Order: sequence, then structure tokens, then C-alpha cells
Amino acid sequence: MRKTIGILGGMGPLATCDLFSKIIQITDASCDQEHVRICIDNNTEISDRTNAIIRHGKDPVPEMVKSAVRLQSFGADVLIMPCNTAHYFYDRILPFVDIPFLSMIDETAKVISDRGLRKVGLLATDGTLQTAVYEKAFKKRGISIMVPPPENQVHIMDLIYNGVKAGNKEIDTKPTKKTIEDLFRKGAQTLVLGCTELPVAFDLYGFDYPKTDPTLILASRAVQFVGAKVKKEYL
Repeated sequence: MRKTIGILGGMGPLATCDLFSKIIQITDASCDQEHVRICIDNNTEISDRTNAIIRHGKDPVPEMVKSAVRLQSFGADVLIMPCNTAHYFYDRILPFVDIPFLSMIDETAKVISDRGLRKVGLLATDGTLQTAVYEKAFKKRGISIMVPPPENQVHIMDLIYNGVKAGNKEIDTKPTKKTIEDLFRKGAQTLVLGCTELPVAFDLYGFDYPKTDPTLILASRAVQFVGAKVKKEYL
């Protein structure tokens, strides 16, 4: 029988929904039974990851571990986690589960490298930038990363927290667009959407820039891992 994907979600709920939707969207299936079985724990008790990293806020790991263990008990054969910042805590979760746990960061680095790209712009939360999880993974593959300067990074955080997470469709996106265009002027070949709210934001606010979506990459890798087929246009 085909294996089951477990989604460690709730970080945030829309990002969890986006990953689930993309798994369905990219799976090459002609009927319900050819789709992938998925268990989702949309655990909104998991505390804010950026707050934990930057401001020494509540540790999110205990709730993340509860979700991982719960998903394994539900029958998940592989875990995935739609939150870039949460991957800072990835190694602390691994000892508590006995099933594979795919890393969105590592899978994205592989895809960027395979495409022959060597200079990317990274859009992410302050927490993700401070942990340097992307920089470490990309450096191993000879890929350089540019990030917005602090005066522009505030616009990315505003889009994530006061836009997507707040469900605000009327937020002013002009400062974010200027931030993005500045990265391309400096030589970025693509934007890595290093926060799982950002693919949602790009769709919600109609951003049209060359981009690499780690959520889509993770969805594709998970579908293939459990033995299902991915539609050709997403390979």
C-alpha cells in the first residue's frame, strides 16, 4: 500500500492549507483513490518561532514534538513541516520520531543547485534570517544569498504578519515590491520564498516575479517519497 504523509502544521494555518492544497494539485491522479493519504495536525498551540528565536519567547519545540509523535501514531510514514523558521528546531524534533522527516530547506537547496542558479534573493522572517538555516544549506552547494537590508526587511515582516497572518487583503504592497526589485537590481536570479506565508502572499496580492517556492518543492518531494506520481509540469 502507498505510504502516508504527515503534515506538522499550524505554523500558520494558511501555510498548512497551502501545502495540503499543493500536494493535491501536483499529484498525477485520475480519481480519488490515486491521491495521497495525508494526516494533518494543525497545531495552533505551537508558539511563534520568530519570537522564540529573537526575543527568547516560549519554546515551540514541546508542542512540535507532540504533533510529530501524534502524526506517527496516526500512521504517517514521513513527516513534512510547512514553516521555514521552524526548521531551526528541526534537529531537536528528530530524536522523538522513528520515521523520515523531510527538510524543506535542504530540498530547496538541492533544486536551486540542480537549476544551475548561483545567486538568489531570500525573503523570510527575521527569525529565519537570524538562524541562517538557508545560508548554511546553500553555502554547501556554492549558492550565494542576498537578503533585504534592515530598513527593507520591515516591509517583508509587515506583509507576513500584518498581511497574510492577519487576513488583511488591503495592505499597501508598494514597499514590498520596491524591496523585491532592489534584490533583482543587485543580481538575484530568483527569489526564494523562505516563509510559507509568502507563496500565499504572492497569490493574494498578485506579485509577478521570478520565484522559487519551497512549499511546492516540499510537496513534490513528499508525493514522490510515498510512491505517487507528480504531474510533469511540476517536476
